[in-house]
Amino acid sequence: MEQETLLNEHNKQEYPPMHTCEHIVNRTMVNIFGCGRAVSAHIERKKSKLDFALPKAPSVEDIENIEKTVNEVIARHLPVTTEFITQEEAAGRFDLKRLPDNASDTVRIVRVGDYDECLCIGLHVTNTSEIGTFHIISSDYKDGIFRIRFKLA
Repeated sequence: MEQETLLNEHNKQEYPPMHTCEHIVNRTMVNIFGCGRAVSAHIERKKSKLDFALPKAPSVEDIENIEKTVNEVIARHLPVTTEFITQEEAAGRFDLKRLPDNASDTVRIVRVGDYDECLCIGLHVTNTSEIGTFHIISSDYKDGIFRIRFKLA
């Protein structure tokens, strides 16, 4: 008899291409700057923004490199897959601080090919080829927070 996986309810319907792109941007920032994942996010269909804690403002070249790298990952046509594990299994691999206090024991990992994996209950594309082209609209840096605003075309 197959057991149903029980997860917490999710109160938001993300636009899957943008949400998957958020995962790619997060991993790109971690890889380039050695920072953590975004400290805040506002992900919408038309445009989105992510805030990262950085010790200094990225250069123009850094910002161009972020856009280039994200688009290279998207162009790899990576599969986006999920896996369910317990919080205990996740503890050594993922930061569980963002889980709500009443989080279910079962958590979902979303993988973007071999590029990124993180805990997430949101909606995603099945392949990065469904995302489109990533464009950084603008960015700014203030008080240790680097904000990028972006869209998909």
